[in-house]
Amino acid sequence: MKHLVAFFLAALVASGGAIAQTSAADWPTRTLRMIVPFPAGSSPDLIGRLLADKLGGSLGQTMIVENRPGAGGNLGTGLAAKAPPDGYTICLTIGGPLAVNTVLYTKLGYDPFKDLAPISLVASSPNVLVVDPKLGIGSVKEFVALAKSQPGKLNYGSVGNGTASHLTMELLKTLAGVDIVHVPYPGSPQVIAAIASGQIAAGFVVPATAMPLVRGGRIKAIAVTSASRSSLLPDIPTVAESGYPRFQAIAWQGIVAPAGTPRPIVNRLSTELARIIKSEEVRNRIASFYFQAIGGTPEELAGLMREEVERWGAIIRRTGAKAD
Repeated sequence: MKHLVAFFLAALVASGGAIAQTSAADWPTRTLRMIVPFPAGSSPDLIGRLLADKLGGSLGQTMIVENRPGAGGNLGTGLAAKAPPDGYTICLTIGGPLAVNTVLYTKLGYDPFKDLAPISLVASSPNVLVVDPKLGIGSVKEFVALAKSQPGKLNYGSVGNGTASHLTMELLKTLAGVDIVHVPYPGSPQVIAAIASGQIAAGFVVPATAMPLVRGGRIKAIAVTSASRSSLLPDIPTVAESGYPRFQAIAWQGIVAPAGTPRPIVNRLSTELARIIKSEEVRNRIASFYFQAIGGTPEELAGLMREEVERWGAIIRRTGAKAD
């Protein structure tokens, strides 16, 4: 009897493995979804919709984009972490929810290193320091001087706690010795609208949503956060050359899936995305959003996530930045 039970148990395990392999081989057979934890019109949304269209076509299925903004990207990223790990849900998100917020928040609601499976690094971009033109300033030096003359009176916007836009200003505040009040928003369009309307003074935002209003004269760009000038924004000086030589902060986006997603599916997604992201058409489209297309392996994204925790964790502890 024991031998019979053992035989059936072994057969059950073997059949389960065969089913898993078969389902991974046959995948996908229905509509997929990409969660973007930021509003429509934000740079993750723009790039996410571009990739969803191309990836869905490559896989032979429709891929829908689901915007789930909130909590600096934590809400949508957390939803992805809790989704069934069947290969039908992926998430395009940014460095805060994928790494930095593990240091910034005491209760994040998910662990990106345990609950998510890295798939691919998508793109990176410097942020742009933009200000309300009515302030009458045109450089980082003038911005710092204004802030020092009005301690605690100016405020700045970010796309949420732990995001590059938040921590980049906190870094500048520390280096420059200024007191500026943080006001989080759901996404870059809301930050820019608040600056253009005079509700807040400034913000570090991605160029994709900032530059149209810069060109229209509604906001003013005074610096970028890369170590050297951006080839896409060559006329805008860096914060580093404006008096803070070691200043550098880059925004980046990555695609992940729920932990437990079958490795063959993760590998296929990574391969398809690398091919799509590195194609001339998509690289040019991503460049039109002022991002540099990257692509890469799951291991490379996982490594970047760990590096960002170490790098920005030190800055968070030094600046005392906390989740609101």
